[in-house]
Amino acid sequence: MRRMQMALLGIVLAASGISAQQFTPAPGADPLHLPFDQILDVNVRDGLVYYRALKSDRGRLDRYVASLNVAPATYKGWSKEQQMAFWVNAYNAFVLVTVINHYPMHGTIRQIPGVFDKAPWHAAGRTVTLDQIEKTILPEFKDPRVYFALGRGAVGSGRLRSEAYTAERLEKQLAEARADVVNNRHMYRLDKLTGTLSVSPIFSWREAEFVAAFDKPDDPALKGMQQRSPIERAIIAFVTPNLLPSERELIQKNEFKVAFLEMDWRLNDLTGGRVE
Repeated sequence: MRRMQMALLGIVLAASGISAQQFTPAPGADPLHLPFDQILDVNVRDGLVYYRALKSDRGRLDRYVASLNVAPATYKGWSKEQQMAFWVNAYNAFVLVTVINHYPMHGTIRQIPGVFDKAPWHAAGRTVTLDQIEKTILPEFKDPRVYFALGRGAVGSGRLRSEAYTAERLEKQLAEARADVVNNRHMYRLDKLTGTLSVSPIFSWREAEFVAAFDKPDDPALKGMQQRSPIERAIIAFVTPNLLPSERELIQKNEFKVAFLEMDWRLNDLTGGRVE
């Protein structure tokens, strides 16, 4: 199996005109998503995208998006991890195509009519919208960390990785997506002076999923938090493992209030300079 995978990778690299010296696939690379791996490696830095460069060489991205419409029988034969990685990659690729179709943009991705709820995309033999992927398909996997793996074309969304998601690396990648939340001022702020924990509105958008996955009575992080609302407890459980010791101490005092940040919909564009 390993030999067959390596052969397939070689075929994909050759078809893309990229030699092994130019691009080295990460361990566990999936031949289907290898072209996307290459695209992200070249065009994404710290979650921001060189959209101008991506648009000028969009052929590979268009071919990758077309390749996502695999046969339903093929999709059904994949593991849960393969299916999850597939939909995260599909979502992020569809967003990239949407942006470059309208680039340069003088506003946010939300100003594109029907971008999330109407624009049709074809994947795994289905016609889906971005909202259907996020609100209908991904909840089936019962792992809300995945919502911070979606780029959404916005500074305030999850950090777009410089690599594709794959089944073999999925757990590590989602763990890193979770850890990224507390290191991103657009998604997490703990103000010690006002005693306010401010977090991404993504938690409130997908409240039911976060509560189901993280509001667990036996979680040590939730000791003494019984009077908190379910979503507050879920947020505390979600962020606590990646907090600094001083932040954990403040949380454990249970004297803070929770607030939701405004979503920063500014385009995650690196072409015109770093977004602060």
